[in-house]
Amino acid sequence: MNTVIERGQRIGILIHDQVTMIDVAGPADVFHHANAFGARYETVLISTDGKSKRASNGHHLTAEIASENAGFLDTVIVPGAYGMVSRPFEQELVDAVSQLTNGARRIASVCTGAFLLAQCGLLNYRNATTHWTQVERFTRSFPLVRVVPDALFVQDGSIITSAGVSSGVDLALTMVEEDYGPDVARAVVRQMVIFTHRPGNQSQLSVAARSSVPPDRPLRKLLDRITADPGADYSLTAMGAMTNLSASSLARLFQESTKTTPGRYVEMIRIEAAQTMLQKGSTVAAAAAASGFGSAETLRRSFIQKIGMSPSVYLEHLQLRSPDFPDA
Repeated sequence: MNTVIERGQRIGILIHDQVTMIDVAGPADVFHHANAFGARYETVLISTDGKSKRASNGHHLTAEIASENAGFLDTVIVPGAYGMVSRPFEQELVDAVSQLTNGARRIASVCTGAFLLAQCGLLNYRNATTHWTQVERFTRSFPLVRVVPDALFVQDGSIITSAGVSSGVDLALTMVEEDYGPDVARAVVRQMVIFTHRPGNQSQLSVAARSSVPPDRPLRKLLDRITADPGADYSLTAMGAMTNLSASSLARLFQESTKTTPGRYVEMIRIEAAQTMLQKGSTVAAAAAASGFGSAETLRRSFIQKIGMSPSVYLEHLQLRSPDFPDA
């Protein structure tokens, strides 16, 4: 277990108009539950003027203090807001972020809160992510940021940026694990009835969700079939027979609809299938066979390239993070 800061961790969450409530409530609840298992977190809601702010769902969040009076904060969390990236930031909000993060040990954003961190220059030359729908805008707006487009959250030194909504829970659990160890994080996962604490390099969206092909398109049935049965034969010859298309026509439709090749699409679906099987307790060998990779070595090579770690290491992470993970 890591050494606990003697004074406890004081965490400031900056609220502002149209803030996404789950971006605030998700992390706050994680820290609250962690306190029941030995953590010493104090969370405080902060606004630029100390006044309540209306969240995007219409409810009001009551600030406990103004940013200029916030005092020492161990961790600062900047949540996102609907529409916040389509209009210029109010200078007082930018100033508040700069003021609050000055001297903080750790800084984090949830969803489009990354735009505010970037506006303050805090993400220059760092790896960072944001909600998948805003990645292109984020990349254009802040060319000095090394954008990681498809990750739940990214940690670069003392700064952590996360994707949309529920990823803020994963981010907060990572903080708990970092501060108080995996046993406390597992206890929080169990208490909050969360299936598992997802690693940051897990994709924000499934491959199928990113490939939105209308039902009337020739490729739709094939894509659905690959998702439903990833272990089947999906060579170009086999897929051509399934669709009555030539290899060149198939390649063209895949590129138009999924922005990748047929082979690469199948591989990504199979990797996600293998991840799901590992999460449910399969061995690496069983996951490799059932997902269509055939051998553990083939799965290992693809896994390292896409996930950044081997299946066995991924399995170890799952067993460490999940409170009731079955023996593999």
